[in-house]
Amino acid sequence: MEIIDIHPHAISKDHARYPFAPVGGKMSGWATGRPVDGDELAAFMKNAGIRRAALVHASTAYGYDNSYVADVADAHPDRFRFVGAVDVTAPDAPERLEYWVKERGMIGFRIFAAGSTMDEGSGAWLADPKTFPAWEKARELGIPVCVQSRHAALPMLRKLLERFSDVNVILDHFAHPPVEEGPPYAGLASFFALAEHRNLYLKLTERNFHDLRAGKATARSFLDKTFATFGIDHVAWGSNFPSSDGTLIELRDLALRELAYLPEADQNQIFNGTALTLYPSFAKL
Repeated sequence: MEIIDIHPHAISKDHARYPFAPVGGKMSGWATGRPVDGDELAAFMKNAGIRRAALVHASTAYGYDNSYVADVADAHPDRFRFVGAVDVTAPDAPERLEYWVKERGMIGFRIFAAGSTMDEGSGAWLADPKTFPAWEKARELGIPVCVQSRHAALPMLRKLLERFSDVNVILDHFAHPPVEEGPPYAGLASFFALAEHRNLYLKLTERNFHDLRAGKATARSFLDKTFATFGIDHVAWGSNFPSSDGTLIELRDLALRELAYLPEADQNQIFNGTALTLYPSFAKL
């Protein structure tokens, strides 16, 4: 089974050429404590048997300047494509998207609405009309949009899924659902109801395997309900390396162990097939 990683990160060691300008003005701990550059990531991937990856721009290091991930993808064209970031609230967001896609090869972009350096909240700005031109440009360019948000922002996400039903959306880390009540997860009805929007895909990472073990919840019980509700073909794996603790091999093995109970075809879909659906250019690598 070939594994495609749709969520690793890279940080340059050349801070003069690629200066830090983190979104929100605060660097994430992993970016300063355990950075990995593009060449190192390529080597780690080779050792882990992962040939292809969608390198995700580190917003908590570089803000909206995608230069480093673009340069890494250029330096390793047989291994990487990249997912960048733009300020979707800015008036020039469509022009910036056009540049990064057509001039630098970006295959998707991420909206970083929650994370270690961001204030928690309802995410109301996600569905602000001033963001719509960026979504319309994504539709025109035929690229997916990754959204990193929290559970509280799901009503805003639903509005976007409804308005832009022909734009594929990838929800990072399942939006960190509060699972403590355990099966049948009645309190998460709003999360599972999103499955009616077939343009929504879920990104499964180390964060989920650990966070889903809380209260009465187990990772398997939540994942089984998620797979049955959304469909295996709407879930893809990402390592979140090096943001998540552990080596790339350890993160890969964690996912393989946790999903080993699934039929081989389902495992292949999560580790490979859905990535090819979301990022067709991988088929050319």
